[in-house]
Amino acid sequence: MKMKTIARLIPLVAAGLASGQAAAAGFQLLEQNASGIGNSYAGSAAVAENASTIFFNPAGMTQLKDREISVGMSAVRPTFKFSDRGSSSLGAFASAGEGNDAGSWAFIPNAYMSWALTKNLYAGLGIGAPFGQVTEYNDPWVGAAQAIKFDIKTMNLNPSLAYRINDKISVGGGLNYQKMKVEYIRRAAVGPVTPLNVAGTSATLSADNDAWGWNVGALFTLSPTTKVGVSYRSSIKHDLKGDLSVSGPAAGASAALTTGAAKADVELPETFILSVTQHLNEKWEMLGDVSWTGWSSIPKVDIVRTAGALNGVTVQTLDTKFRDTWRFALGANYRLNEQVKLKFGVAYDQTPVQSDQHRLVSLPDSNRTWLSTGAQIKVAKDSLVDLGAAYLRVGESHIDNDQAALGRGRVAGVYDARVWILGAQYSMAF
Repeated sequence: MKMKTIARLIPLVAAGLASGQAAAAGFQLLEQNASGIGNSYAGSAAVAENASTIFFNPAGMTQLKDREISVGMSAVRPTFKFSDRGSSSLGAFASAGEGNDAGSWAFIPNAYMSWALTKNLYAGLGIGAPFGQVTEYNDPWVGAAQAIKFDIKTMNLNPSLAYRINDKISVGGGLNYQKMKVEYIRRAAVGPVTPLNVAGTSATLSADNDAWGWNVGALFTLSPTTKVGVSYRSSIKHDLKGDLSVSGPAAGASAALTTGAAKADVELPETFILSVTQHLNEKWEMLGDVSWTGWSSIPKVDIVRTAGALNGVTVQTLDTKFRDTWRFALGANYRLNEQVKLKFGVAYDQTPVQSDQHRLVSLPDSNRTWLSTGAQIKVAKDSLVDLGAAYLRVGESHIDNDQAALGRGRVAGVYDARVWILGAQYSMAF
């Protein structure tokens, strides 16, 4: 593949980035490659099997050939079905239904390129979407005044460098240019239906921002059969700016129901990964992963008017009270023959949601267990195709979010949730 073809491919992947359906806890997207799906992303900072190591640990580029590319796509299908168990103060939405399934298919592409500048110095570029979430309910439903749709998009460009200090130690780092877009739609209030019909009036926040972050990593080759990787990605603070638009029968009836500029600040969390890979023999390889995500960087999200009569006033607060989380993963690879390697993995992923009272209808998240499998197929001398599938068993997500005093009702019930992930990755050295 010629360099011109690769250069054309990168912006096409960037243009295709869309909202993800979060497959990791919170609204984090682990699907920065599809080659890790089969192992539940165990060993992510140590495996360095293709150019996607740029995201998980840039130091891994020193394990690659002189020039490599890797492109992939993950398809994610979550299910979030709400069952009402005592919701109250619902006004016009008292019999509006349970919202059907708030999840839907999402497609998460990625693209990476690495090349050796010298024997020991490597450069790379990665493109992905590290955070994303869409929940969308039938309108109206019992929780319509808390959320109808919540859509988070990110796009991340990650230029990186790696240096081989010696045969045992490599280090790497990169910058992250990240774009974030948010759309949040809800009904203005639960009602009742009157000439000032706030129940039939919708409020939509549309905002975006660009920001910078950084990441570093190190890879240690302890023996010909054992590698240990560590990596860190910084938090990224987004000062989202846009408009809070109001439409419907009550639009413009008061200062609170007028369209105008608004903002919302959010600091996306930092992450730390410790990984190990161990070849047991010619057939078997074990992989392990422990990761930490600093979700407490989002204790709440204030939506603030920045123009008009309510300039500087917080018109809504998403009271998340997120906690920091841990993720543990264990994987295995089995070399079937020279052309095929089979992959297996399990993982436990902790939710940042602390309680039923702080679970949002826009993020009905809970602890999840990963069960995954996949295969890596050598289709040519320097070309590999990875296929992966994972089923995420999500624990019952109970919710008792009481915003009745704010005119948004009390939503109480339980979510039946699960996630399927399918992915494919093509990697080539040239």
